[in-house]
Amino acid sequence: MFGLIFLGVIGIILGFVSSNKENPLNKFRALFIVVGVCVISIGIFTSAVRQIDAGTVGVQKLFGEVQKEVLYEGLNLINPLIDVVKVDTRQQNYTMSSTPGEGNVRGEDGISVLTSDGLQVVIDLSVIFRINPVNAPEVIKTIGPKYESVIVRPTIRSKIRDIAANFLAIQLYSEKKEEFESELRVIIQEVFDKNGFILEQLLVRKIGLPESVKQSIEDKLKADQEAQKMQFVLQKERLEADRKRVEAQGIADRQKILDMGLSNKILMYEQIQVQKELVKSPNSKIIVLGADGKNSTPLIINGSR
Repeated sequence: MFGLIFLGVIGIILGFVSSNKENPLNKFRALFIVVGVCVISIGIFTSAVRQIDAGTVGVQKLFGEVQKEVLYEGLNLINPLIDVVKVDTRQQNYTMSSTPGEGNVRGEDGISVLTSDGLQVVIDLSVIFRINPVNAPEVIKTIGPKYESVIVRPTIRSKIRDIAANFLAIQLYSEKKEEFESELRVIIQEVFDKNGFILEQLLVRKIGLPESVKQSIEDKLKADQEAQKMQFVLQKERLEADRKRVEAQGIADRQKILDMGLSNKILMYEQIQVQKELVKSPNSKIIVLGADGKNSTPLIINGSR
């Protein structure tokens, strides 16, 4: 912008300087002035129109003072004297990892914390965040463009240490990991909101324990699983015993009902009915009853023999 205006001013000056008829440049006098005016106009026009790319906003500075109005994507007509700082408002990932080369900082960058039982735990964590476009001028004014090292990193490392101090190491490693993440997310979100950032996601990637502690925790978890399995087996056996007891009681009750309901007269009646059917059979010739003719089972003799 200022380069074009400077060239235009030089052209106009040459035009006026060459106004002397004895000057060999006199015949180009009008051309110098016209070109100079055109170049200045182009410089002013280009400086008054700014293009903001997608995923960014423009923060305006006038003589070093940050303006509140935000420039959004597309072409924007502004004061030619204003300087525009482009701010990325897309999602950004900041990772702190104990694995070299995996995080934003070279080397081991895991967060070392002390738990409530005095154990040292190394936590790998990632946060996905973005700048709130409306708050971009305030971010540039109060924090500056290096907001990752000023706000994001210190906030995370400080808050994660504060919260981890309220948990046992085994809780962070197992049953209260989600609770730990939830508390951390709430506190970091509060700090981010105050400073013009939006927390999209917080991920606890890994919780590293001393090997001896990790082994003892794994042994305890395994023992708990075995105990739960044994409880299940015992419960299953108790249910099976109850089922067999009920089944046996049902059989006993059924037999009792049969014994009470089947008298000698009913048995004699059923026996006579069976004998009648046997007499009707063409192969039955002789029916021999017992001596008393009452309670003996008849003997059927086939006449063909």
